[in-house]
Amino acid sequence: MTDIVDDNQTATTPAASPRAEYVPPIFGDSPEGTHVWQRVPYNADDYGPVADFATDFDHADPAYNPNAPEVWKQLREGGCPVAHSDRYGGMWIPITHDTVNEVAYDTENFTSRSVVVSVGRPGDLSLPAPIGGAPPITSDPPFHGMARRLLLPAFAPKKIEPWEPEIRLLCLKLLDEIGDITPGETVIDAAVQYAQNIPVNVIGRMLGFPAADEALFRRFVHDALERIAEEPGTSEGMDDLGEYILGQIQDHRDNPRDDLTSYLLNVELEGQPVNDEIAGGMIILLLIAGIDTTWSAIGSSLWHLAQHPEDHQRLLDDPEVITFALEEFLRTYAPVTMARLVAKDNDFHGCPMQKDDWVLLPFPAANRDPLQFEDADTFVVDRRENRHAAFGLGIHRCLGSNLARLELKVAIEEFVTRFPRFELAGDTRWSVGQIRGPRQLPIRILEVAG
Repeated sequence: MTDIVDDNQTATTPAASPRAEYVPPIFGDSPEGTHVWQRVPYNADDYGPVADFATDFDHADPAYNPNAPEVWKQLREGGCPVAHSDRYGGMWIPITHDTVNEVAYDTENFTSRSVVVSVGRPGDLSLPAPIGGAPPITSDPPFHGMARRLLLPAFAPKKIEPWEPEIRLLCLKLLDEIGDITPGETVIDAAVQYAQNIPVNVIGRMLGFPAADEALFRRFVHDALERIAEEPGTSEGMDDLGEYILGQIQDHRDNPRDDLTSYLLNVELEGQPVNDEIAGGMIILLLIAGIDTTWSAIGSSLWHLAQHPEDHQRLLDDPEVITFALEEFLRTYAPVTMARLVAKDNDFHGCPMQKDDWVLLPFPAANRDPLQFEDADTFVVDRRENRHAAFGLGIHRCLGSNLARLELKVAIEEFVTRFPRFELAGDTRWSVGQIRGPRQLPIRILEVAG
């Protein structure tokens, strides 16, 4: 690859490269000569239960996601707009809408080079800023805008809307496959049997990947987003995603077809073909981000309806209210928290942030800020004003929002229509890490549509 950035941070075009081969990453204790480095030596004991979320925050604590809204509320009411942790080599966590918004829009002091907090940071051998490993979400200006423009046409409304009949058929098929239901007795897992299968099928088909690999995609999501507190280089299976994507790129070169992967392999960036490294990073972004976020949003929405039959009934009685309900599901149960790295030492509202500190951006916490939303912790099924941050803030606002909204809408409509009454039937197991949503969601079916 040619140099992407000169000394003045002016973007140049990545040249086409020979077919990429997977190279195992090099780990170390400094950025020099490594793909991944650790600021402090890894110690598994550092990742035990949180003592105090204000000073010892850990989004991978199993107690965090089930209780996250309470954690955010306690921090805000305790006068802590920015929490801190020594975990992961140092991390800051803005909690209020204003502080999250400020970091999200500040591309000078905060880089998007890595957006998933882990015990390792990208070293000098990893794709540098402003590109990063999974553009455009890991990209800074000016490259970010170039990369984003490549993907936007594929997710424009006119491209996404034709998917609605296919998504509806998929949801109906999944509901049929649940099998016979005895009302009042049958308990299903709405996460495993329903929610998780919808986005994994849709994004896999868009990318032109084999349907038989859907279970593998779910493992990739788990590895990338939930195994963040494991020592780099010691975790079996963590290299499988990179090898898989390169294999799919090779297969698409050998067998071209009309799908999103082939599009990325043939598109030009500023007049030159995109190389396999950048195309592969974009594919990884679409595969990971396109699955877990929407799956979590669907599951959280069903979790809410299972405990609020009045909202469920409102959707049945007034189908048009789904337009407002979707945005309220997204606001109240926003699944996505992103991250930044501090680009240079700076003082952020009295917080002495140092270069390479992590900054966690909990957009879901911003959505619960009472200074931004009236009755912020209350789900209002027909809330009219709802400028939520579920799809992010700043230049990295989710480019797949049209697809996510469509999948969420159809998934909820078909589930509540098939099962006019249902209730929570046991403990919900929540995810770990930056994407918040149910991983196991036991629901007792009380009524089946005739």
